[in-house]
Amino acid sequence: MNQQTDMRRSWPDTAVVRSAQAGDVAAISVLVEGAHPHVRRFAMSLCLSEQDAEDATQEALVILYRKIGTLRATGALASWMFTIVRNECVRRWSLSRRHVLAEVTDLPLRTSSSAEEAALAGIEARLVSAAIAELPPDQRQVLLLRDVHGYSGRTVAKHLGLSLPAMKSRLHRARAALRAALADSA
Repeated sequence: MNQQTDMRRSWPDTAVVRSAQAGDVAAISVLVEGAHPHVRRFAMSLCLSEQDAEDATQEALVILYRKIGTLRATGALASWMFTIVRNECVRRWSLSRRHVLAEVTDLPLRTSSSAEEAALAGIEARLVSAAIAELPPDQRQVLLLRDVHGYSGRTVAKHLGLSLPAMKSRLHRARAALRAALADSA
């Protein structure tokens, strides 16, 4: 294995981190390039989509570039970067979830021919949205990823770290709880 390949597999050494903290532009470039594969791999394992992972990676590397001087301990670089990526993936998932719930609330469930039907459809949508919001977090997460976002069962299971049967079981419980909640509100 050559030195360049070895460099891509390991984090930049302490001397590079210290130089980058001191403002050395060349060291910052080496640091960003060295951190990129690790940050990207972590983002790909955590974010819902490849695009979100790419965006989270870029955001983390921009923060690294801008704020390396604020890192107190050079040994904490990996932990700091992974925290930034995790927070960015969670932020993106949260924004996506709010956007989907807003769409569910704002759009009628069926085409209406009168103002009365439109109002009833809006009420229905709000009831569904409220019922989803009341589900336990693990059930809500599976239901949103599978039924609202339309991800495949395998993708949802992989993202949540579940076996496919466990994901299906959780989804079944979420759908049953949603049906029960909507039946109670009727």
